[in-house]
Amino acid sequence: MNYVIGSSGKGGTGKSSFMALSLKVLLDQGKKHILMVDADPDSNIPDLLDTPVQKTVGDVCCDLMDRMSQLPPDFNKKSHIESQLFEVLYEGDAFDLLVMGALEREGCFCYINTALTSILDNYIGNYEYTLMDMPAGLEHIARRTDRNVDHLYVITDASKMGLLTALRIKELSQKLKIEFRKVYLVANRITESAQEYIQQYAEKNGLNLMGFIPTDPLVQEYNLVGRSLLELPKDSSAYQAVSEILTKTIL
Repeated sequence: MNYVIGSSGKGGTGKSSFMALSLKVLLDQGKKHILMVDADPDSNIPDLLDTPVQKTVGDVCCDLMDRMSQLPPDFNKKSHIESQLFEVLYEGDAFDLLVMGALEREGCFCYINTALTSILDNYIGNYEYTLMDMPAGLEHIARRTDRNVDHLYVITDASKMGLLTALRIKELSQKLKIEFRKVYLVANRITESAQEYIQQYAEKNGLNLMGFIPTDPLVQEYNLVGRSLLELPKDSSAYQAVSEILTKTIL
């Protein structure tokens, strides 16, 4: 069975770190055939995993935009983008990585969105687990690029804006009738003093709070020096918290 796992939430809440640590948990559990998709234009996953990529799907789309005037009217853009995916796919020993990339030309987003939808529809069946770091905010929900995600982890921090974004994501996905198998709220970089308030907020607004991740100096240190989060020791407090969350939800 293929599990498609996505992260969403307000920018800066640590959703990319959550996905990187989720990847580490799966690898430590001996899971194989894993695809990591960095669908955030900010593209933090390669840095968090210390896995440099030479080319992104965005590069392919923008190159195509530059050549559009030279192509015949019946040129199939969707098929061309799909044919280029394996050029930009990083194939590692433990996992594969696909980076969607930034929007560097006006109009590129539609092509990138089409490519991401195609990946969801046609390629993830080759993997046991697909992890998707989604863009911050609500636009990806509105464009329905999350439609095939089984388990969506909405990440918040200890801020009113983070909690409001989490609530809006829940409400918008219901309004658009996007059917996730499960939607979870995960509170990241949380002190003990903030836990009670977040718990009460989640209960009041029907948010399925799955766990708290404490501030972890090791994660901050690894981010600062550019060291892969896959190298975090297992006694890392953030790693242990993510491991508990995944154990309760998908493992």
